[in-house]
Amino acid sequence: MISMRIGAQLYTVHDFTKTLDGLDESLKKVADIGYKFVQVSGTCAYDGDWLNERLKRYGLACVITHSGKDLFDNPGKLIEHHDKFGCKYVGLGSMPGLWDKDKSVDEVYEKFKEEYTPVIKELKKAGKYFMYHNHDLELIKLKNGNNILRQMAYDFAPDEVGFTLDTYWLQYAGCDPIEYITDFKGRVPCIHLKDLAVERGSDAPRITKMAPIFEGNMNFNGILKACETAGCEYLLVEQDDCYGTDPFECLKISYDNLKSHGLD
Repeated sequence: MISMRIGAQLYTVHDFTKTLDGLDESLKKVADIGYKFVQVSGTCAYDGDWLNERLKRYGLACVITHSGKDLFDNPGKLIEHHDKFGCKYVGLGSMPGLWDKDKSVDEVYEKFKEEYTPVIKELKKAGKYFMYHNHDLELIKLKNGNNILRQMAYDFAPDEVGFTLDTYWLQYAGCDPIEYITDFKGRVPCIHLKDLAVERGSDAPRITKMAPIFEGNMNFNGILKACETAGCEYLLVEQDDCYGTDPFECLKISYDNLKSHGLD
């Protein structure tokens, strides 16, 4: 596990990164916790040169992003943007149209494959690597019996498409994160780590909640071993919802817990 590095997914603190001043302060706070790597996602717009300067100022490196419309509309410009702060992994956080209930998942996936294949090939030609991040909906089965994630792994070559597997959403969808990390070996340089906890709810007998790493019920000892075997480079801590707790404190708890298990 020494080769794997801990990073912070800035979406965790997205409420604090809506302005450049807020993004700047958040980068500093993340660095002060001890993180040396970040994923830039869910922030305000920023210039690549500006981000490069701020990253260097705080001793950070951006290893992956989540990109929106620019990824499809102008991949060439996006590539130049990533070059400015030395980022190889270009991520997509969700498949366009997947959350639209009026479209079948087969229709959504076929459209994605048609529209994004040229983009993916352009990224590869430029030395970038397209990384797809899952929620739970990617585990919906297509008509052929495969779910979307596994169909993507079949349709795209390993050197074209990687997967930022999200441990929480895999578990939430009833899948085994260890199985998926293992099966996607060599295609998971970046992983999203978040834990799942169970609590009593006010309006229901029980609720599942996102939690800092090793603070919930998931088998993170097994997950970390699987990540190492699968060739993961960056373990990016993410907590979409901190339920009123300071998200920087949640990032710190996860960092401290992971560090106590031999990671840095």
